[in-house]
Amino acid sequence: MSENQTDQNVQPKAQDDQEEVLEQNQEEQTNDGKKDKPTLANLKVNKKGFIEAEGEVVDLMPGAKFKVQLDNGHEITATLSGKMRINNIILVLGDRVKVEMTPYDLTKGRIVYRF
Repeated sequence: MSENQTDQNVQPKAQDDQEEVLEQNQEEQTNDGKKDKPTLANLKVNKKGFIEAEGEVVDLMPGAKFKVQLDNGHEITATLSGKMRINNIILVLGDRVKVEMTPYDLTKGRIVYRF
């Protein structure tokens, strides 16, 4: 009977270990957010073939250029579009913006909308 008791004691520990491993995997999956692992989930292609993404202005540079941190973790250099310049749309640090990028150079973009 002592063998049956040890088998019973071993099974819950194994189940506990499995549950702990599952919990750790779930925590790792939840920790793999936008900042830890860049993804292409939030990128869309518009009808002109430009890639659209959303992000936040993190730095102001001379010549109406901005550093934009995209939602997927990438940081790009972006300029204001012509319509935004004509209509005197002003951007400050922390503004949420929509950016268009060409598929040929994903480090540069054009800010087309401020939220």
